Amino acid sequence: MAEKRDYYEVLGINKDASDDEIKKSYRVLARKYHPDVNKEAGAETQFKEVKEAYDVLSDTQKRSTYDRYGHVDPNQGFGGGGGAGDFGGFGDIFDMFFGGGGGRRDPNAPQRGNDLQYTMTIDFKDAVFGKETDITIPRTETCDSCHGSGAKVGTKPENCSVCKGSGQQEVVQNTPFGRIVNRRACTSCSGTGRVIKEKCGTCHGAGKVKKNRTIHVRIPAGVDEGAQIRLSGEGESGQKGGPAGDLYIVIRVKAHDFFERDGDDIYCEVPLTFAQAALGDEIEIPTLTEKVKLKIPAGTQTGTYFRLKSKGVPRLRGYGQGDQHVKVTIVTPTSLNDEQKELLRQFSGLRGDGSASEHHESIFEKMKKAFRGE
Repeated sequence: MAEKRDYYEVLGINKDASDDEIKKSYRVLARKYHPDVNKEAGAETQFKEVKEAYDVLSDTQKRSTYDRYGHVDPNQGFGGGGGAGDFGGFGDIFDMFFGGGGGRRDPNAPQRGNDLQYTMTIDFKDAVFGKETDITIPRTETCDSCHGSGAKVGTKPENCSVCKGSGQQEVVQNTPFGRIVNRRACTSCSGTGRVIKEKCGTCHGAGKVKKNRTIHVRIPAGVDEGAQIRLSGEGESGQKGGPAGDLYIVIRVKAHDFFERDGDDIYCEVPLTFAQAALGDEIEIPTLTEKVKLKIPAGTQTGTYFRLKSKGVPRLRGYGQGDQHVKVTIVTPTSLNDEQKELLRQFSGLRGDGSASEHHESIFEKMKKAFRGE
C-alpha cells in the first residue's frame, strides 16, 4: 500500500508553522479541492487528505503526538491491557490519539500516482522571453493491455481466499490478561485483498509499464534560476483508478557573456575612452531587444552607472519590465605615439605610464557579441 503523506507536506507548510499559517493553508486547499467546487478526478481524495492533516495539526495535543511518533499504523499489533475481553490492535490507539480518523484503509481504494521532477537548462534569453519546447521523460503508466488490473486479458483479479478481500489478517492470542487481537497485512496478497492467478503478459502483473512520454512545455517569459513549473497530471499514473501525480520542471539558466541578471533588472559593462569620458559623447548600447543611444555627460567617472528604464526582464507576476543598468569603465590606451604622449603630459602636467589591463579588452569582445545578438 502507498505510504501516507506527511501532514506538513499535505498542507504545504513548515514544521514550525504557526496556528494561523496552518489555518490559512487549510482554507486555501479546502476551497481548491472541495468536491462541490472541483469536479476533477481525485479532488475528493485530496480534500479528505487535506482535512485529515488539518484535523491533526490544528489540535495541539494531536500535533504534539504526531511530531513525536508520526503516522500510527493501524495494521501493527499492540500488546498489553487489563481485564478480560477483546483488545484491538494499534487501530484503537490511533482512534484515541486522532479522534477515530485512522480506521482501516480500503486496500482497493484509488491511490494517487507519484510526482516527478525534471531539470531543464535553458539559454539566458529564453528565460527572459520564454519559449515552447518538447521534453521526453521516462515514467510509469497504466498498462494498456490489462488497464491496470495486472491480470491476463479476459481474466480479472480475485478476492484473496485468506483475508476475504480485506487485505488484513487477524492473529488472536489468549493471555492471562485477556484475549488480544492483532491485525496485520495479509501475507497471502501483501495487503491488497486481491490475488492474480493469471498475470498480464505485458506488465507481468504489475498493472504498469515504463514508457518514454513526450510532453510539450511552455516556459513563461521572465523565469529565473531555480523556478519551478508544475504540470498537473503529468507524473506517474495512479493505482486502482487514482489520479496521476504531477510533473515539476526545475529551471536552470545559462550565464550570458555580456548581460547579468538580478531579479528583473539587467546589468552590463561598457568601455569608454578617456576622451569620451572627459568630453562627453553619445554611444550605442546593446539591450535584450535592440540597440539604443546613451548620452555620456562630460566628466563621467569610471564605475558610473546609467539606467535604461524598462529595458530589463518582463515581470513574471505582474506588468511591465525591469531596467537595464549600464556601468561605464574608462579604458587606458595600451600604445601611444610620441606626439600623443607629449600632449597627455602637457594636459595633465604629470608623467604617464600608459598601462592597461586585459580586462578592458575582454569588455570589448563581450560587447561585440552583444551587438551581434549572441
